[in-house]
Amino acid sequence: MLKVEDIHTYYGDSYILQGISLEVKEGEVIGLLGRNGMGKTTLIRSIIGFTPPRRGRVIFKDTDVTHTRPFKIARLGISVVPQGRQIFPSLDVTENLTVGFSGKTDGWTLERIYELFPPLRERLHHPGDRLSGGEQQMLAIARSLMTNPSFLLMDEPTEGLSPLFVQTVGQVIRKLQQSGISILLVEQNLRFALTHVDYLHILSRGQIVHSSPPKDLDQNPEIKARHLGV
Repeated sequence: MLKVEDIHTYYGDSYILQGISLEVKEGEVIGLLGRNGMGKTTLIRSIIGFTPPRRGRVIFKDTDVTHTRPFKIARLGISVVPQGRQIFPSLDVTENLTVGFSGKTDGWTLERIYELFPPLRERLHHPGDRLSGGEQQMLAIARSLMTNPSFLLMDEPTEGLSPLFVQTVGQVIRKLQQSGISILLVEQNLRFALTHVDYLHILSRGQIVHSSPPKDLDQNPEIKARHLGV
């Protein structure tokens, strides 16, 4: 479904991604791990078109989207759950959700969202900045689903959450995968990633330094210590 082929991405003269290649097949959850500042968010930005790579290609559903505008990539079916949630603080829950509504009545609707996230139904008229951190993360995921995507880019969805909400995010990821949505999951929470991904990559200094099924990484203390500080 998504192929990243040898991409090289810069911020000005800073060489961030140095030849990244990976693939996410339909219905897969692929994890991307690594310490802070290693290029994980830059990869997300390169895929969605915010920071296009200077070399290499991003292929989505057999279409080269490397230099496509972000809004056009979104229309093709890719949505982002950004790091830090980035909800609209002055808009209430319903307004946050409908601002990105795709208009497809056979896809994600408000009612379907509230079935997935029951707490949001109880906060319909609460401004975004009056929600708890966990509720804001629910809203960020829900808002991305309202564009009716087939592919989600999730950037640190468990960051700053209580164990209860981390568990909720994990349950949501499983349900989305079962519904056929593919996911590229950027995570710092190693245990969470090992539990919820089908395959994973570790990024260090702009390069993929390890790739394996989660079980293999879990049994490799040397790699965990060297690249993840575990």
